[in-house]
Amino acid sequence: MKENPLISITVCVRDGAHWIDGCLESLKNQTYRPLEIIAVDDGSTDGSKECLEKWHNTEDEIPVFVYSQAAIGLSAGRNLAVENSHGEWIAITDIDARPTQNWITNLYEKSQPVDDGEQVVAVTGRTIFERADDLVSLLRSVEIESKYRSRPRRTSLANGPCSMFHRSSLNEIGGFDPSWYHAEDMEVSLKLIANGGTIVYAPEAVVAHVPESGRKRFLDKRSRDARAHVRIIRKYPKRRRPGPDFDFIGSSTMVLIVAPLWLTAFLMVLPFLYLFSQTDSLGREEFHTWWQTKVLLVSICLMFIQELILWRGPLGVVNRTAIFHSNKNRFYVYVAQKFLILQWSLALWKGLMLGCYDAITKKNGHDFKKS
Repeated sequence: MKENPLISITVCVRDGAHWIDGCLESLKNQTYRPLEIIAVDDGSTDGSKECLEKWHNTEDEIPVFVYSQAAIGLSAGRNLAVENSHGEWIAITDIDARPTQNWITNLYEKSQPVDDGEQVVAVTGRTIFERADDLVSLLRSVEIESKYRSRPRRTSLANGPCSMFHRSSLNEIGGFDPSWYHAEDMEVSLKLIANGGTIVYAPEAVVAHVPESGRKRFLDKRSRDARAHVRIIRKYPKRRRPGPDFDFIGSSTMVLIVAPLWLTAFLMVLPFLYLFSQTDSLGREEFHTWWQTKVLLVSICLMFIQELILWRGPLGVVNRTAIFHSNKNRFYVYVAQKFLILQWSLALWKGLMLGCYDAITKKNGHDFKKS
């Protein structure tokens, strides 16, 4: 009987001391053997390094190796972990994730090809976002659940919190590039596919993620996603991208439309208010009737389109589930959610503009000649 290969689990942390014990405990509880854990501190200032070092134990059944570096980023940290690992497969997760006990076992079971010509270079699992008592974490939890529900076996993305890479295949493409701004997991995934590999989705390999609470944190992350996506689209346009199309965009495309709809409605009202203020009292009634009809009809159309966006398609699934699963007043949740989605849309547009700026200045991974 063939023995299982050694698998190395890597995790990086910067200023996440309060998450370290929970994450490493879940990694030590994995059922798969043989296993090793490589943890990297990325220039933390909150005591994370000291907390990690308490777990350092190279003689245990599942040895834990702890390394540290200056604050130079997640990609550099993952490269350091890979360089100091020994496994045939390299699993990656995040410090705020809690893999279930059979996570690695289920990933490895899906690593065998099903066709003669298939070369499985990565296996990605399923992330479940836990929920706190706030609208942001509820919305995020439902959105992630909706995304994973429709993923095919062959996928285009090995997600950062829950994936495993074939070591030699990862080394062939040069590992993770420290110049990338965010979305390093997507960049690596597309490079692996372009190199002839296949990424497989293993829905039974589950990782629980701590609740993503806090409006500012949520919006900052969505802005970073959009900013990084500009680089991905520039470097890997559809005509040059082999394998499956992006299957993990989710509801963001629909969310993008929300801000322009609100802006259009607002701009329509401005000329009405200005011209109305310039009309004398004798002509105001006739003017008011003519403009009111036009503005009212267009506004109704815009609001109807927005409601269609909010209630249909991927975003509709997220909205309906969030509203009906909240323990708060449904009307309040509906109004609050509309405002949150507007902010989400604005955050995406901000990220896209920053991504375009990166492209113009060739920063944050946009200088493709160096890639």
